[in-house]
Amino acid sequence: MESLQQFYINGQWVPTRHNASHDIINPATEEPLGQLSLAGPEDVEAAIAAASAAFADFSALPLETRLDYLTRILEGYQARLPDMARAISQEMGAPITLASKVQAPMGLAHLKTTLEVARQFPFESQVGNSIIRREAAGVCALITPWNWPMNQVMCKVAPALAAGCTLVLKPSEFAPLSAHLLAEIIHEAGLPAGVFNMLYGDGAEIGPLLSSDPRIDLVSLTGSTRAGVSVSQQAAPTVKRVSLELGGKSANILLPGCDLQKAVTHGVRAMMNNTGQSCNAPSRMLVPAEQLEEAEKIAAAVCEGIQVGDPEDAGTVMGPIANQRQYQRVQSLIEQGIKEGARLVAGGPGQPDGIRRGYFARPTVFSGANNHMTIAREEIFGPVLTMIPYRDLDEAVAIANDSIYGLSGYVYGDPQQARSVAERLRTGTVHINGASPDLQAAFGGYKQSGIGREWGHFGLEEFLETQSLLL
Repeated sequence: MESLQQFYINGQWVPTRHNASHDIINPATEEPLGQLSLAGPEDVEAAIAAASAAFADFSALPLETRLDYLTRILEGYQARLPDMARAISQEMGAPITLASKVQAPMGLAHLKTTLEVARQFPFESQVGNSIIRREAAGVCALITPWNWPMNQVMCKVAPALAAGCTLVLKPSEFAPLSAHLLAEIIHEAGLPAGVFNMLYGDGAEIGPLLSSDPRIDLVSLTGSTRAGVSVSQQAAPTVKRVSLELGGKSANILLPGCDLQKAVTHGVRAMMNNTGQSCNAPSRMLVPAEQLEEAEKIAAAVCEGIQVGDPEDAGTVMGPIANQRQYQRVQSLIEQGIKEGARLVAGGPGQPDGIRRGYFARPTVFSGANNHMTIAREEIFGPVLTMIPYRDLDEAVAIANDSIYGLSGYVYGDPQQARSVAERLRTGTVHINGASPDLQAAFGGYKQSGIGREWGHFGLEEFLETQSLLL
């Protein structure tokens, strides 16, 4: 049983000053893994004060010194990679294979990418008769979710430290084990006291305290659009910078003439990866109307072959939904899809056959849907795919863009035609023919999917201010 009763503030582990706690639940068994202390206003005050006091000295350090600290963090992370994978699998239910090969290594990959980018970044340049300096944005509040714990944490922490910022990290209370392990790694790397601070807390209570404090210069949040609106409102009175990576309802356009077997198979598997709990998941599959029946058969067969079960089993492809609250939301939206008249091709409400405990959902595919249905409009954040027929490419593009979101998109088919269609999509990223994520490319969204960009060069820029020296 894990007992996380302390926060990491000002270079040391300190007990909470607040009498509130949260059970850490294994989503595969619904059994407690331990208990987590939740922060209150006094804890937030201590963390912000520490980060604020440390900023002047840390931001003044030479770049190479800051990167030396990052290198030590990278080495510590690499040494504890198996521990990190196990922590992620236990806390949010990722199959151990996924946690070991993708989830945990993503944090390591962001560290490596940040080091490469920072060593080549033009922190000082000349324009006309002036010197342009890029310097640390200041004291940062980083608020991260539970679905890809180390991916989301490290794509913020690594560039913030490289830029010379000090920070307060509030990871999700549903993913505390991996964050605690990271804090141990950072402590062992010897960062100066106050540079990195971490506390747990309920987002609705702690988020406004961090966002509204005048000593915080920048808030970077990954979460729901509702959370992003709240952070923006709380940050506005002090006119601080806000970077938001929010929800998505990404369209996956299968072009006429594409290899339907490959396209549908890839689309379904990409949707069910991480139990559908990815903000950029291809949750709307747009299929030529004349090929819809064939696509449905392929999708059903793919779902039939997805092994759902114990995350510790090496053969498991899809684990549980990460927590009870999200499980109930997914079940409710599946029921809503049935109520609104969409046709079930695979899955449906309830748990998979033979499973009686844990927050396991069935890989579910709806078809015969239209873009006005709830399952086509709302981010479900679970293993639920909605297939929508289209008559021509103009209609497909219109359907894809008819969303409040614009985080990601997918196009599958002839490369030249796919590139042409991709350029018409109002979305921050487009995967063409199954292309994998690129940590050097910008990640972020249009519309209500967010503000700003993360990853690589673009992620480092988020944590920098621009100063002009006029000579």
